[in-house]
Amino acid sequence: MQYFPQKLDPGGQSALLGELRRIMAQAPLYTPTMPRSGRPMSVRMTNCGPLGWVTDKERGYRYQATHPETGKPWPPMPQMLLDLWHDVGGYPFPPEACLVNYYAGPAKMGLHQDRDEEDFAAPVLSVSLGDIGVFRVGGRSRKDPTRKLELRSGDVVVLDGEDRLAFHGIDRILPGTSELLLEGGRFNLTLRRVSKPS
Repeated sequence: MQYFPQKLDPGGQSALLGELRRIMAQAPLYTPTMPRSGRPMSVRMTNCGPLGWVTDKERGYRYQATHPETGKPWPPMPQMLLDLWHDVGGYPFPPEACLVNYYAGPAKMGLHQDRDEEDFAAPVLSVSLGDIGVFRVGGRSRKDPTRKLELRSGDVVVLDGEDRLAFHGIDRILPGTSELLLEGGRFNLTLRRVSKPS
């Protein structure tokens, strides 16, 4: 795991937030549901890029090219995210999906692996905007010890190599720790390569 504290300065954070607002105007945040149980997740989400990660009771975890509620294609990925991937991702092919999770109030994300992709040689890159998120990361087994890291607005984390399939999650957010978002809360943008390069 590589950790880049304050990789985005305040100006970069504001610029990315502006891009994110434009994305959400075209692809609104929605509440996904868990496979089988249909239980709503505590985060709201959207995507940008050629593909988007979605989940629902009927079809489970998957990538698809359209928003599940509007039926429209996901908006393009901002160039600054593509540049960031090129800068720190260490992978020669571009990301195909950027999942946007919005955490507010008690929202959290349990320990999980990112394994719905075809190519685990590609990294997973995440960017934090807004309030601090208490990030927990372990090993490749759910039983492995974990450690906590407070991710602040502008921080970037890359899971790659041995840590590409590390279990990770967000225990909670710390409200009021950032002034970036007028509505409060935290956005996490996760860039992924989905398919194997041909």
